[in-house]
Amino acid sequence: MDLLDKLQQLIESCREDYNKAKGGNKAAGTRVRKAMQDVKNVAQDIRKEMLETRDD
Repeated sequence: MDLLDKLQQLIESCREDYNKAKGGNKAAGTRVRKAMQDVKNVAQDIRKEMLETRDD
């Protein structure tokens, strides 16, 4: 699986928890924050990959 697919999967997987968190579910909010940290890390990996491609 490439990084962009992984990023998309992470975002889609937290959609239900996001909606629950908007409704006031604190545990869902915690799960969303963790998922967003994972999204940030994968996005950073994609950025590094693109920089390596540019430098080649």
